[in-house]
Formats: sequence, structure tokens, C-alpha cells
Amino acid sequence: MAQSESGLPVQPVYDGWALTGFDADAQLGPPGEFPFTRGVYPTMYTGRPWTMRQYAGFGTAKESNERYHELVAAGTGGLSVAFDLPTQMGYDSDEPVARGEVGKVGVAIDSIDDMRTLFRGLPLDKVSTSMTINAPAAVLLLLYQLVAAEQGVPGDRLTGTIQNDVLKEYIARGTYIFPPRQSLRLISDIFAYCHKELPRWNTTSISGYHMAEAGATPAQEIAFTIANAKEYVRTAIAAGLDVDDFAPRLSFFFVARTTLLEEIAKFRAARRIWARIMRDEFKARNPKSQMLRFHTQTAGVQLTAQQPEVNLVRVALQGLGAVLGGTQSLHTNSYDEAIALPTQKAARLALRTQQVIAYETDVTKTVDPFAGSYVMESMTDDLEAAVLDLIQAVEDRGGAVAAIEQGFQKSRIEESAYRIALEIDKRERTVVGVNAYVLDEEEPYEPLRVDPRIETEQCERLAALRGERDNAAVRRAMDALRAAAEGTENVLPPMREALRLRATVGEVSHALRDIWGIHVPHDTF
Repeated sequence: MAQSESGLPVQPVYDGWALTGFDADAQLGPPGEFPFTRGVYPTMYTGRPWTMRQYAGFGTAKESNERYHELVAAGTGGLSVAFDLPTQMGYDSDEPVARGEVGKVGVAIDSIDDMRTLFRGLPLDKVSTSMTINAPAAVLLLLYQLVAAEQGVPGDRLTGTIQNDVLKEYIARGTYIFPPRQSLRLISDIFAYCHKELPRWNTTSISGYHMAEAGATPAQEIAFTIANAKEYVRTAIAAGLDVDDFAPRLSFFFVARTTLLEEIAKFRAARRIWARIMRDEFKARNPKSQMLRFHTQTAGVQLTAQQPEVNLVRVALQGLGAVLGGTQSLHTNSYDEAIALPTQKAARLALRTQQVIAYETDVTKTVDPFAGSYVMESMTDDLEAAVLDLIQAVEDRGGAVAAIEQGFQKSRIEESAYRIALEIDKRERTVVGVNAYVLDEEEPYEPLRVDPRIETEQCERLAALRGERDNAAVRRAMDALRAAAEGTENVLPPMREALRLRATVGEVSHALRDIWGIHVPHDTF
């Protein structure tokens, strides 16, 4: 018998027996109502499509700004910012550890000067901005707020998301700085700050995407993501926040694979599980607190360097699955991302893929078109049961942080990744262009290359900044930040003041390192 990516049986034929005992009112409900299986909004895409995001950012802030203007002109409604590794880790471009990585996988942001350049001329009161940043998320968010204020856009008009999901970094990705419990302290401070200062901002995008890219099955992706989300909710409540004050601004981030049916079922099951957890476990009464709103990105791990044009087909199928699953926003990968940063033409084609789905197909004409399908409802129920079993396994180990410290989630994902790699090597799993339908000789491809002079120029700008600013004022602001970190005061207001005075991302991150330390992985990792 065939199996799904999560190892669940897939029947060759589904008939009425598959829905024996199925209660449509309890399991589905109307669109936009508890348990939100059919979508978080009553009309979904029948009124307007999802937000079409394109992930961009490379080299200098100036180059990335030019790309953003091109994307907005092409019809992008939301920007997704990629940062380089030094920025993600809270280091400045001129630190020795950053050498060779500046501007490579995203844009280098060292100070408010870079953030001004990054968003110059863009309508921050009209565009929604998603920033893929975790450990130093507070720093980048405050820089964005400061730049918006300089443009005359107040905090209550800003919309967007910071990923701010550091727990998955310990599980699957590795761009953490502080120990888990100090990271949770910073996240709860962000929740409180945004509730007051940035009420329309999504304070965290709890990510299963990176776990999926590391090898997690669909069931693991949802289970470990929701387990992390529960940890964030508990942390915020323990800090004195009311669940209905912050939960409406939580959002999620998932992958869309080529296994279309299971992916649709996965999204539907995730909404139902989260709604019940928030209502029954955390006693959330605001329906918006019970809604699992999510962004989707197509599966980068399924892109191939061999015959890269085939990725256009993969991405179209993945994007269609995300839409049929009810995503709120979508990023479609460029076909050449398995080789290098996407070219301008490839990025435009990725956006056009979404526009074809939205405007040339009929999938936006009705809400949840798979509702009531024998196969879809059966797969949704099966996935829900598998996800709940995994969430309970995390809870049995003391919750997400304790399970992370034991290496539970990471080991399970590594087992799955190893199984998939073996299946590809043994040709038990077909990957077109890799182990089937291969070409004797690949066509030449000219990738986009990052100019190595970027690092030198970025370091020169940092040196000039440190020579021009009021360094005594910066030192006083940094002392205030350290004092807040040592106590119980929210660290974001003193952090904002330091950044306003042109303190750098690295300096602010090091100030917190001084007080909170850094995370050292356990041997079990």
C-alpha cells in the first residue's frame, strides 16, 4: 500500500467508508468559523487573493532596495526580506566572524543607515513587510519602526511580520544567539511592546518551514511548530499578558511540497488543531486568537540544480497546494534558487506563477473546494491524529524547550531526512532530473553573483558611522540596555534609543550577550 510523506497509508480508492462517523459540523464548520478547517475567513479568496510575497535581499541595502521597487512595480503586495548570515547572528559586517559572508544569502544590515537605504522610497504604510529574522528580531523590527517614523508613518499603520521564532533555530536551523529561556524572555518583551506600539504587526511567524527543509515530515512539521507555539503562549501568559491581547497577532510559516493532497490536508488539520488548543487549553475567547493564519513558501529543498527549468513545474504545483490549503500569503521560489540567488527574470517568473493561479484558474471562485471529499477529509483526520500524538510526545518530555534540550525534535527530523535520502539513492523515490529522466549534459546557466567588494564597502560605511555618531551617547544607551536586560524591564525601549543613536546591530546583540550569555548545544545535538 502507498504511504504519504508522513508515513500514513494512502488507499488506492476512497469511498463512503472513509467518512464513517464523520461529523461535518464538528470537523468542518462554515468557512471563517471555529474550528476554521475550511479557512480563517468566510470568503477567503473570492473577494481578493492572498498576499503575494517575494523573498528578496542580497548584497547591499541599495541593491536590495532596487529589487524591491521592481517587485512592487510588478504587482507584489508584500515584501519578504532576506538577511545575510552575520545580520541573522547579530554580528556587524566588520567583525572577523563575518568575513566572507557579508551580503551572500541576504542583505547586510548593520545600522539605521542601512535600514533607511533598504526602504527608501517604498510606501511603508501600504506595503506589508515580512522579515526573516529570529535571534535579533527585536533589533531589526525597531530599526524598521524608526525608519517608518522618519517617513511619517506611525507604528499603528505598519503591517508585517518578524519571524521571531527562535525555538526552531535550536531544532533545525542554528541561527540562535542566547540560551532558550533568555530568548523566550526577549520574545515576551516583543509581544508586550508590539501590543502597545505596533498593534497591527504580527509578532512572530512560528515556522515549520525550516524544519521541513531539514527533513521533517508534514506531521512533524505541524506538530513541532504547534508545540513551539504553545511554549510562546505559555511564556507570554507567565509574563502577565492576556492571551487575547497577543494571540491575534501570532502567525505561522509552513512549506508547500509537491505532494499536493497531503499538503492540503496538512494545512486544514493544522487550523483545526490550533483552534481547539487555543479555545480549550488556553481559554482564548477572541475568535482571532483561535485562527491559525499562515504564510507559505514553496519547498526549496525540492528544487534541483539539474534541469532547473523543471522547478517551474514543481513550484506551480506547490503554490497551487498552498492556495487550495488556504494560505494567507505565499512566496513562490525562483526556479534557479538551487544554483544561486535568483536572477531578476527568475524572480519575475515566480511571481507570475502566483498571478496565473489567482487570475487564470478557477480555484479562487469558491472556498475550500476539497471540503467533503472522501480522500481529503480522511487524510485530514489521519494527519490530525498523527500530529496530536507527536505534540503529546513533546508535552511528555516537559514541553518544547525541555524536549529541545533533550534533542528530541532534532533527532526525529534527522531520522526522517536520512530515510528520504536513502529512498532517493535507492530510486525508491523519484526525483525528475536527479535519479530519473536525467540528461547526459546539462545546459549552461549563468547565476547571479554577489560582488566581493560589498564586504569592503560595508566595513568602510561602518567605520564612517562610528566616526560620525555621538559615541558617548551610544555608550550611555547601551548601559541602559544592559541594565534592563539584567532586571525585568522590557528591553525594547532602551534598545530603540540605542539604535536611534546609530548603535549597530552587532553592538546591541553583544550587549545582550554580555548579560544573557550564548547558547551552547548539548552533545545530544
